[in-house]
Amino acid sequence: MGDFIGRKPGKISGESNFKRVIEDFECGLCGTVVKGKGYTNHCPECLWSKHVDVNPGDRADDCEGLMKPKSSLYDRGGNFTIIHECLKCGRTKRVKAAENDNRELLSKLQKSGPLIIE
Repeated sequence: MGDFIGRKPGKISGESNFKRVIEDFECGLCGTVVKGKGYTNHCPECLWSKHVDVNPGDRADDCEGLMKPKSSLYDRGGNFTIIHECLKCGRTKRVKAAENDNRELLSKLQKSGPLIIE
């Protein structure tokens, strides 16, 4: 008894690596001042992000490249997921869209592929 079969020792089943960090920031692309809610990692206006996390909220990645919204997915429950790609290192990450995210841009991403804002 006491063996951890199918999971790593010290990790409780269902435990997340997510760390809630409440902080405001200015978008590195469009300059929008974003009021953080602890789950905010991208601009609600242009949907761009900054590559600062290894795990959500940990601020442990020193890349700091801008992450473009590459595409979006829409599920049956009416929720969007944004796929970001870092312009500096190429890493791709998924993040749930927030209620106040630009729905028009989310829809365009779903249909047209990479979104470029100038």
